[in-house]
Amino acid sequence: MPSFDISSKVDLQTLDNAINVTRKEITNRFDFKGSHVVMDLDKKSFVLKMEADSDMKMGQIIDVLISRSMKQGLDPNVYDQTKEGYQSGKVWKKEITVRNGLKQEDAKKIVKAIKDSGLKVQPAIMDDIIRVTGKKIDDLQEVIALCRGANFGIPLQYINMKS
Repeated sequence: MPSFDISSKVDLQTLDNAINVTRKEITNRFDFKGSHVVMDLDKKSFVLKMEADSDMKMGQIIDVLISRSMKQGLDPNVYDQTKEGYQSGKVWKKEITVRNGLKQEDAKKIVKAIKDSGLKVQPAIMDDIIRVTGKKIDDLQEVIALCRGANFGIPLQYINMKS
């Protein structure tokens, strides 16, 4: 039976490259000369800790980070920006969580959307991936199109297509 997996993984090297390119661009920009800018990625917990002089500069840094990440091939939904920045002394600080792996509640939403579509496939949650099996590859391709069309707010990869 044909099958494929839906996952939500972030390549650590690609993420690190995007952050380094952003850091390099920020240091070369005229409006950031002499400014306090810190970007540190905790590679174990996938948290990006950022510091800047003001809230406006923090917004500019995040814009550059998202555009450079997209050029590296990362989905902008990888960054969870729900936490607001806060001021600590003279600097603004912000922690951005990088979404890595499929959480149980997100997996349940995806499985529900697949089942509600009426396609003749069987989705199954397996740890942090969803395995979708069906009798025809065309049905599996419709599931991929359905998932791309629906905005779940997380980056999805479709891997291990087997026929």
